[in-house]
Amino acid sequence: MSEERTGPLAEFFGSPRLTQALATTGIGLAVLVYPARRLIGWPGLLSALVVLLVLMAVSFVIRRREIELHGLLPISLLAFLGWSLVSLVWSSYQWATAGGLVYLAAFTLVGVFVALSRDSIQVVRAFGDVLRFVLVVSLGVEIFAGLILQGPIPVLGVKGQIADLLPISGVVSTRNQLGFVAIVGAITFATQARTRSVSRLNAVSSLAVAGICIVLTFSPVVYGAAILVGVAAAILYGIRRVPASGRPALQILVLGLAAVAAVVTWLLRAPLIALFNASGVLNYRIELWKQILALIQQNFLQGFGWMGPWRTSIYPYSLLVASGDRPTGTALNAFLDVWLQLGIVGLVLFLGVAGLAFTRSWLLAGRRRSVVYAWPAATLLALLVISLAESSILAEFGWMTFVICCVKASQELSWRRALQPRE
Repeated sequence: MSEERTGPLAEFFGSPRLTQALATTGIGLAVLVYPARRLIGWPGLLSALVVLLVLMAVSFVIRRREIELHGLLPISLLAFLGWSLVSLVWSSYQWATAGGLVYLAAFTLVGVFVALSRDSIQVVRAFGDVLRFVLVVSLGVEIFAGLILQGPIPVLGVKGQIADLLPISGVVSTRNQLGFVAIVGAITFATQARTRSVSRLNAVSSLAVAGICIVLTFSPVVYGAAILVGVAAAILYGIRRVPASGRPALQILVLGLAAVAAVVTWLLRAPLIALFNASGVLNYRIELWKQILALIQQNFLQGFGWMGPWRTSIYPYSLLVASGDRPTGTALNAFLDVWLQLGIVGLVLFLGVAGLAFTRSWLLAGRRRSVVYAWPAATLLALLVISLAESSILAEFGWMTFVICCVKASQELSWRRALQPRE
């Protein structure tokens, strides 16, 4: 214990129990932003976020000697955040860019606190506690609205259509967001089952709830992401069972097969779209993406300036409408969203962050003995696949989770750590 921790306040703010509570609260607030905003409004949400960040800052300062600070953030992530900040210079909506940057920074700090103050198994435990609660509540609210009230719950955005076997969104705004949360939940619950950190009954029931939520989204995007994550998990399981000497060759083989699978998927895209009944969803997005690509040409290099979730009353976002003249709050594709807001430079930086984080996570998952190291790789894969049809990775729960995975991967497999002199 540090000598500086002498007073009762220092003992309180430096206690492991408070750190655990703050990490769990941070994850919970990030995933429940939508219902919090609907119930207490933006002032209430932002106040809760500020209080949480202050408590995290105090706890971090008190426990700073116990936390590994070398290579605090991956350089690739810092470069992306730096370019986002620089976009304030040329943004034609500087006040909105400033607000978007502060909002992004807030969830970045939450992610950094969770990643640095908790080890990998503790991070998985915190995610498990939160996502188990969110999925059970989402399913319960949908059942209550659809079978008992037989009508919507407008304040939570719940349509109450589960009895008609129509898509559910739970308490997290959209069916794709619920599906993403359920996929991350399934990855987390499976990891807890393998590490035996929860009882078998708890793990099995949690996986069942996550699976039910995935199925009831009736979302081709979610189904596709779930299948890819399942395949990746099976591949990782196989790699981990191969002797260390044979893993490099197997990794190269897996990379080649992934490239072939990507080409085959592209060539068979029409029957696959028909199989998943995704033509309506795809047409909706293609229409929007064509408009975005046309706008990108105006500021190809640097973009229009960081915004995060769109304010559809501001140019150029006011011009972007989806089919049926319905305004949308994102590009429904994280990569196009980054390209629109931060230009090709920002897109390259974002791809660099994602690519490095996933490569590090995948290598760690194959090298390390504990199955807990597979959690960031599988979670990042889910994030990146969902990013092809949603922009949730750029804000709130998606961004916080992305930051946690990036920081954890960098901590465990960092060239800066490799260059650090040994004692």
